[in-house]
Formats: sequence, structure tokens, C-alpha cells
Amino acid sequence: MKVLLVDGTIVGRKTGAILEQVKMYIQDFQPDMELVILSLADYEHQFVDGRPLGEYNDSMQEIARRFKDADGYIIATPIFQGSIPGVLKNTFDLLHPHTMRYKPVSIVANGGTYQHHLVIENQLKPILDYFRSLVTPNYVYTHSSHFDADNNITSEDVHDRLRELARVFVQYAEMSKHLSKETLDEH
Repeated sequence: MKVLLVDGTIVGRKTGAILEQVKMYIQDFQPDMELVILSLADYEHQFVDGRPLGEYNDSMQEIARRFKDADGYIIATPIFQGSIPGVLKNTFDLLHPHTMRYKPVSIVANGGTYQHHLVIENQLKPILDYFRSLVTPNYVYTHSSHFDADNNITSEDVHDRLRELARVFVQYAEMSKHLSKETLDEH
């Protein structure tokens, strides 16, 4: 099973640090999973405007291909101005609606205020529901105070929640293997 760990921003290092930790915890539970980090900062982005995928640059086509080829996802995002970054939303807009269908997804996020965890509930989960993803019920939201100056996670509570997220994700991944990705409807 190939899992794409998506660093959903082009600035900052906290989401990448969280993903690295989640990657280690998933490997503890399921060492044979292929875990690949996709950092949106490594790509040349274009605004998605509804044109066919083939009309976008190679970077955008590569992002879409990597999402399509994955069997599951860990989505990591900072919260900026009470919202997900535009580059992450732009990436979702690029994907075919069936790309993430019936595939497991876990969410990790970081923000500067504790109230920003609601962005996950009010913005990110509805997007993933639109894709009909199998969203695990336990996302992890971190605050800037959970990190040291080198972006190492210093909170044992956060580590415990990330371990639990990894454990549940592995179970969802196992469950998703038995779901046909073929659709009966066109929506």
C-alpha cells in the first residue's frame, strides 16, 4: 500500500516535522507500507481554473498523478487566517472527484491559536467528504507551543495523539483494501 504524506504548504517547517513523526509511527504499526512525502513546496504551481489536466504544467500533472497512484493519505496543513492554505485548496481543485474515493485519509494541522482547530471540521473535512474519502475520526491539531525552536515536537500528549492517529490510519487502510474503488454512480 502506497501512502502519500502531503505537506500542504509552501512555507514553514512545522507541518513537515509533524509528517516525519507520523511516518515513524505508521512504520511502527505497519512496516511494509510505502510512505512517500509530497511537499507542495517542491512544485511549480499554477492556478487551477477548470481546464483539462493535460493543459497544466508538468509539476501540476505530477501532483495529480501522485495523488491518483496513492492508496491513502496523511494531509498536513498549517492554518493561515482561519483557513487552509490556498496552495492546498488549489491542489484539491486539481484532482478528479474520484481520485481519493474510498481511500483512507488522516489529518494533522498546526496553528497559532487553539481555536483554529475548527478549520479542520469546517473546511477540510467537507472537502474530503466531497471526495468520499475514508476520513479517520481522530485528527491531530498542534499549536506553535508544542514545538521547540528546531521544530521538534516537545509535547508528550501530541506524540500520544500522533501514535493513535497512526494506529487508526493503519486500520482504515486495511479496511479500504476490501472496498472496490469502482463507482456505480457518476458523482
